[in-house]
Amino acid sequence: MELNAYLHFNGNCDEAFKFYEQVLGGKIEMRSTFGESPMAAQMPAMKDKIVHMRIRIGDRVLMGSDSPPERFSPPQGFSLSLGTRTPAEAEKIFAALSAGGQVHMAMAESFFAKRFGMLVDKFGIPWMVVCQQEA
Repeated sequence: MELNAYLHFNGNCDEAFKFYEQVLGGKIEMRSTFGESPMAAQMPAMKDKIVHMRIRIGDRVLMGSDSPPERFSPPQGFSLSLGTRTPAEAEKIFAALSAGGQVHMAMAESFFAKRFGMLVDKFGIPWMVVCQQEA
């Protein structure tokens, strides 16, 4: 069994995944637009939007798509948790993900981690960045 997160975007899935690929060192494995799908005729306004995208980050997969505007609602009630090997890596990734977004808890040492911080990125996705211990 495998459990992966699937994110819904407000028309900027492609931009978000390219950003995650760069910032997180991921690799986009699959990209498909509504126009390339069997739903192309039913959704002409979405033809250039993402119907499914998949990125591998380390040994995990993150998937996403663009929601039709009338069906989109901002993410709430969860965060993607990203663990790093070193505090320096945590600081670097936190800074990159939070650029243009909103910091909810600044990156700092905590009782359970060498570094921990919470943010919502410029695409509206909530993240927790944590470094449990130094490598």
